[in-house]
Amino acid sequence: MTDNPHAHSPLLQSLRATAETYPGRAALLGDHEGFTYGELMQEVTAIAEAITRRDLQVVGLFANNGPRWLLVDLACQLAGVTLVPLPGFFSPQQLLHTLVTSGLQALLTDMPDYFADAPGFGPAEAFAGMTLLPCSQVQPAKLPAETAKITFTSGSTGTPRGVCLSNATQFATAEALAECLAPLRCATHMCLLPLATLLENVAGAYTCWLLGGTALVPGLERLGFSGSSQLDMPRLCACIDEHQPDSLILLPQILKSLLEQVDNSGWQPPVSLRFVAVGGGKVSAELLREATLMGLPVYEGYGLSECGSVVALNLPGAVREGTAGKPLPHCEISLRNGEVVVRGPRYLGYLGTQPDSAEGGGSDDGDGCEDGWLATGDLGSRDSDGFLHITGRKKNILISTYGRNISPEWIESELLRSQQILQCVVVGDARPYCSALLFVRPDTDIRQIDDWIATVNGGLPDYARIQHWALLPEPLTFSGGLLTANGRPRRDPIARRYAQIIENLYRIPPKTSSPSSPALAAGAPNPGVTQ
Repeated sequence: MTDNPHAHSPLLQSLRATAETYPGRAALLGDHEGFTYGELMQEVTAIAEAITRRDLQVVGLFANNGPRWLLVDLACQLAGVTLVPLPGFFSPQQLLHTLVTSGLQALLTDMPDYFADAPGFGPAEAFAGMTLLPCSQVQPAKLPAETAKITFTSGSTGTPRGVCLSNATQFATAEALAECLAPLRCATHMCLLPLATLLENVAGAYTCWLLGGTALVPGLERLGFSGSSQLDMPRLCACIDEHQPDSLILLPQILKSLLEQVDNSGWQPPVSLRFVAVGGGKVSAELLREATLMGLPVYEGYGLSECGSVVALNLPGAVREGTAGKPLPHCEISLRNGEVVVRGPRYLGYLGTQPDSAEGGGSDDGDGCEDGWLATGDLGSRDSDGFLHITGRKKNILISTYGRNISPEWIESELLRSQQILQCVVVGDARPYCSALLFVRPDTDIRQIDDWIATVNGGLPDYARIQHWALLPEPLTFSGGLLTANGRPRRDPIARRYAQIIENLYRIPPKTSSPSSPALAAGAPNPGVTQ
């Protein structure tokens, strides 16, 4: 195919071995087509040869979930071509930014009409069950050597940031996960998140294949997704019921919504489920316990794109609710001044930086690399048994006018345990107390919210209690610039957008504080506060 060093994919070597031993085993199933391991390798080889004939070096992929997405991913690895997955929830401006900065020579898509009026594309042609659009006006980009995939994260600003990854780094993550999950004998994994999300294609599909399993990839509309953040939960539950998967990967909000389906609609998780990973944000220990009681075998994890996705995970037999688990075998995790740092396989650099300057670690602007350690920008701790506790983002710390340093994620995770609260942003930097902006269910009785906040406040120290709150006029969305790609609040833009609402919260005298809980009053450590 090519002599490019990143063409030698250890994942493909594993797939070839499985295809030789079990050629008739199902490897990939979608809504309308499926492939055995033998057929998978034949199709991937044919697509890779077609890419090579066109002398393409950097290829974009803007497509719905389905077998074709993963076939193109594998074919680019075989052909030694850099793949640039483009998330479907990116705005037109963000898509244009990624097209230009990554130096795409061609874009593969199953939605060609989306680009019908976009400038800079040559004549379309049918290719690999999709449409290939040559990029005629894009200048080549200087990429770090061995860049096999550029995964874009929204980071802390609206401009997507390209993380350059090698095949080896992605494989190391999948291999470590496969080693840990092998005893569970998960035979089928359903890809529920968009495949442009690194977590789903590496921890989901790649890990499934290393276990010799079948990747189930229904289209996003079959899963109930629409727009940037809309999710039809009855449709999602019906899809899970139809496929009866052994494993899933969820974001915290999807987990919460699934539990609401159990409570409100009587949905029962299929008994086939053996492992449900949840990541992308902090999850309260109570929500995890509730999930387990309802039949969802949920295990929280932690990772970042710069490390090839997952670096820590709770596992059967090694679980501590409310923690991110223990480090996976391919990496080390430590702490420096309260910040989580990781050593092991990592990214090659950011798009637009010098190839040897992999700095600024963490999708939301950590402090870079030093002595092989990557600063993540996340605050955390390790308990005596080695479990990792993530308490918030270093840059998100609120410093009250009384000098208390408070992680807003800690308080938010407690408030979001209520089914009535859909979104929550805690504010209070340079203020005397904490307040909250809430988006709630339309039929919510406001008195229920007051009662719930009072309940949560009863378990918080006085300086972290919510004194006042206000309703958000509309939900926070990615397309509106107020959420990151994985659903975290973008705090500075939110503060600017709702500055007047926040200011009004601090024109009201604070409520009388109730007594601190005995444990906190006695000086017990609090994971959400740094002194």
